[in-house]
Formats: sequence, C-alpha cells, structure tokens
Amino acid sequence: MHNYKELKVWQKGMDFVVAVYAATHVFPKDELYGLTSQLRRAAVSIPANIAEGAGCDSDAEFARFLDFSIRSSYECVVHLQIAERLGYLNKEKADTLVAAAEEISKMLVGLIRHYAPNRKYLGK
Repeated sequence: MHNYKELKVWQKGMDFVVAVYAATHVFPKDELYGLTSQLRRAAVSIPANIAEGAGCDSDAEFARFLDFSIRSSYECVVHLQIAERLGYLNKEKADTLVAAAEEISKMLVGLIRHYAPNRKYLGK
C-alpha cells in the first residue's frame, strides 16, 4: 500500500480538479450535463484513481490505476481543447490547464516506470 496523499502527482491532481471546476463554472448552463460534466469527471478521475490504486496489494496493480489516471488526463486535454474551440475558455486559460494535465501525465509515467518498469502502457 502507498500513501497517496504524500505523492506530488496526487497533490497536483487535486489542484487540477479545483482549477477545472473554477474554469467550467463559466461554461454555458446548457453544457452542464455535457462538456462541463465530462471534463469535471475526467479531472476528478485523475487523483481518484491514484488514491484507489494506492490501496492495491501490488506495485503492478498500483501501476494499472496510474495508467487509468493518465488516460483521464489525456481525456481532459481533449475536453479543454474543445472548450477553447467553442469559445468557453480563452487560449491562455486552456493552455494553462492543458499544460497542467500534461505535467501530471508525465509524472504518472515516471511513477509507472518506477513501480512497474516492464509494464507497457499507452502504446509506449
């Protein structure tokens, strides 16, 4: 078992969730059950999967949940790009959030390499 609260990537994931909620607060109300919900759920999945994986019995199983978190971070990037194209986010805000999601995914790749060095993930 791992203490997920001490992991910098979990902490950054939690900060990312707060930033996503703040950014989506201004999305149109008709997007509440669309893009707003999708982006928020994908963002929440990042630290949630890290925490869930931390309770696993093996490092390989933990790495599997880290992989889920990476996928959620990639999903967030796409949702953020869509939000920018639709004019819900300005370029600067979208770029800042995309950069945060990409930083988190890189940190997760590093953790996977540490805990499951032979694991193949996301085609890499």
